[in-house]
Amino acid sequence: MQLRKSEMNGKGSIDVPSPRRFQDLRKRRLVLPVSEVPGSQQRSPPPAKSLRIVPPSPPIPPINHPAIVPPKIPVTQSDDNLHDSPIRHPKPSNLVLTMPTISVDKYKLYEALGRKFTTAEFEDLCFEFGIELDEDTEDEERPIVNGEQEPPQLKIEIPANRYDMLCFEGIALNLNIFLGRTKPPNYRVVEPKDGILQTITVSPETAKVRPYVSGAILRNIKFTKDRYESFIALQDKLHQNLARQRTLVSIGTHDLDTIKGPFTYEALPPQDFKFVPLNQTQELTGETLMTFYENDRHLGRYLHIIRDAPVYPLILDSNRVICSLPPIINGDHSKITLNTTNVFIEITATDITKLDIVTDMMATMFSEYCAEPFTVEPVKIVSDHNNQTRVTPHLRPRVTHAEVDYLNSCTGLSESRESLCKLLAKMAYVARPSDKDPNLLEVAIPPTRADVLHQADIMEDVAVCYGFNRLPRSSPNNSATVAAPLPINKLSDIVRIEAAMAGWSEVMPLTLCSYDENFGWLNRKDDGKTVVKLANPKTLEYQVVRTSLLPGLIKTIRENKSHSLPIKIFEAADVVFKDEQSERRARNERHFAAAWCGKSSGFEVVHGLLDRLMLMLRTNFVAGTDGGASVKPDGYWIEELNEDTFFHGHAAAVYLRLGGKEQRIGEFGVLHPTVLEKFDLSPRR
Repeated sequence: MQLRKSEMNGKGSIDVPSPRRFQDLRKRRLVLPVSEVPGSQQRSPPPAKSLRIVPPSPPIPPINHPAIVPPKIPVTQSDDNLHDSPIRHPKPSNLVLTMPTISVDKYKLYEALGRKFTTAEFEDLCFEFGIELDEDTEDEERPIVNGEQEPPQLKIEIPANRYDMLCFEGIALNLNIFLGRTKPPNYRVVEPKDGILQTITVSPETAKVRPYVSGAILRNIKFTKDRYESFIALQDKLHQNLARQRTLVSIGTHDLDTIKGPFTYEALPPQDFKFVPLNQTQELTGETLMTFYENDRHLGRYLHIIRDAPVYPLILDSNRVICSLPPIINGDHSKITLNTTNVFIEITATDITKLDIVTDMMATMFSEYCAEPFTVEPVKIVSDHNNQTRVTPHLRPRVTHAEVDYLNSCTGLSESRESLCKLLAKMAYVARPSDKDPNLLEVAIPPTRADVLHQADIMEDVAVCYGFNRLPRSSPNNSATVAAPLPINKLSDIVRIEAAMAGWSEVMPLTLCSYDENFGWLNRKDDGKTVVKLANPKTLEYQVVRTSLLPGLIKTIRENKSHSLPIKIFEAADVVFKDEQSERRARNERHFAAAWCGKSSGFEVVHGLLDRLMLMLRTNFVAGTDGGASVKPDGYWIEELNEDTFFHGHAAAVYLRLGGKEQRIGEFGVLHPTVLEKFDLSPRR
C-alpha cells in the first residue's frame, strides 16, 4: 500500500502531564496515538461500537421539516371553527409518525366520482393514484349519531406532503382529474367591484410572538352540514400536519358579515384586552383565559405556545372587536355558522413559507362552493416595519421546465412531448412543449401542489399517470458491475475492525469545529493555505472544517469525564484541506486517530495500538540501522519530534518507507499542558 504524505500536523499519542511536574504519574493522564491513512474518498459506514461514548453536544439547529404527520386517529367534528376545533390527537410528545388518514363518506365520494366502485376497484384506483385505502367500514358496526347510524366511511391514507388531499373536496377533485372526468380548475383572484381590498395592518410588536399574517375571503359561499364539517376538518388536519400543532401556523375563519374592516394584527399584554371566546358567554382577559383553558383537553395543549410571551397576538376589526387570539381560539362574535355566506380567513405564522402553503390550501379547497367557482378575493397585508407588505393569496401557478429525456429515461418510457403533456394533465399540471428547446416542457404547477419542488417530482407523477404496473421492465445490460466498496473505504473498515477488536471504541465527532480548536488551542499556527472556513458561521462551534481529528477526540473525552477510566477511543474519518488545484478548491483526506485517557501514562498502550495496526497492514517495524547503509528495507520507524502541541521530549513522528520512498505519516506523543487547559482537561488535583 502506498501512502501519500499528509499535510496534517500533530497526529500522535498524547499524555496529560501535571502542569507542574511531568513525573507525577498519579495525576490524570491522557495518551493519544494517531497514525494517518490519507485518502480522498467518502467515508463508509463504521462498524458497531463496543462501548457507548457520549459525543460532544453542540447546539442543535431548528428543524424545518415540511410536515409532522399526525397519528391515525380520526378527527371528531363539532360546531367549533378554527383555533379550538376539538381534535382527538395525543400531545406532540406522543406523536406517531404515519401518513395522515382521511375519513370520507363512502357513497358521497362515489357520487362525486360519477360511479359506484367495489372495494377492490376503489382500492386499485387509490393504488394507481398513489394513495391507499386503509379501511372500508361498510361491514363494521358503526356508531349511532343523533339517532341515525353513521354512513359507511372510507379511510384513506394520504402522503404527508399532499396537503391538497386532506379533505373530501381535495380527494374528489384530484381523483376526478386523474380519471379524466374534469379538467384542472383555473383558480383566480378576483378583486371586489369597487376595487377596494380588505386590509390587515400589522403592528411591529407582533414580531415578538408570530410575525407573519395573511388573509383571503370566500365570497357568496354556500355551506351545507357536510361542507361545514369538511371545512373544519381541513383546518384540523393542517394544524396537526403542516402547522405542527399550531406552532408554525394557525388558521382563523370568521363570518365577514359580523365584523368590519379594515383589520389590524396587533400584539398586546395579556392583561390589556378581554373578549368572549368561542362558544362562551363571559369575557376573559388574556391572563384569565390561560387559567380557564389550562385543563381543557382540546385547547390546553396549545397554551404553551404563547403563554410566557410578553404580548399576545390579536386580530381586531375596525371597531376593536377581537376576532381571534391565535393560535388558541376565535372570538364568539365572528363565529361561522351554516348560514355564513362570506368567509374571512386570517392565518398567522412563524414560518412564512408554510404560511403561504396553508393560505393557498384554505382558499382553494372550498372556493368551488363560491357563487363564482374557484375564485378568491384577496386581502392586502400592510406590514411596512419588516417589508412584508403584499397581497395574499396570489394563486399564480409556478412555471418550471422539465426535460423530456429525463422524464423518459427515469421511467423507461419513450413518450413524445405531446403525450407527456397529456399524462401530466391527469395530475393537475398544465404542460406544453417549449418553443425554445425541443427537449423541454413548460410545466405550470397549480397553487395546490406545494409538494412539487423539482423535475424529479414531475417525473414521479408521469410514472403515476402512465401506471407503475405498465412501466417497461428491463434488466441491466452487460456493462453492469457488481457493487463493491472503494479501496479507501474497505481499508478504513479493516482498520476500524482491528482497533475495535483491540478494545478501542469508535466515536464520530462533528466535522466542523471552531477556528481556535483547530489551531490556537493545539498551539498551531494557521498558514492561511490549509483550512476551509465557513463564510457565515451561525455559532463559534462551526467556523471551519477540521484539518485534524484531534480536537474531536479531546472534546469527546472532555464530555465523558464521568466515565470510568481508562477511556480508549478512536476515529477513522475525513478531514478537509484547501487545494487550489482541485476543481472544488478543497480535498478530503481519510485519517485515523486514537486517544487513551487513564490514571497512568499509558504510553505503551497507544504505542501497542500503532504497532498492531501496522502489523495488520503488513508493514514491518525497522530500526535506523536495519539493512546497513546500502540496503534500506521497507517499513516504518519513529523519530523524536518537537512540536508545540506535544510535551517536548515526549513525542515522536512516524515515518514510512515504501519502494525507496520515505514520508512522514503520523505522530504520537504527550499533549502539552496548555492544550489540556484550553480544552478543559487539566489534571485533577
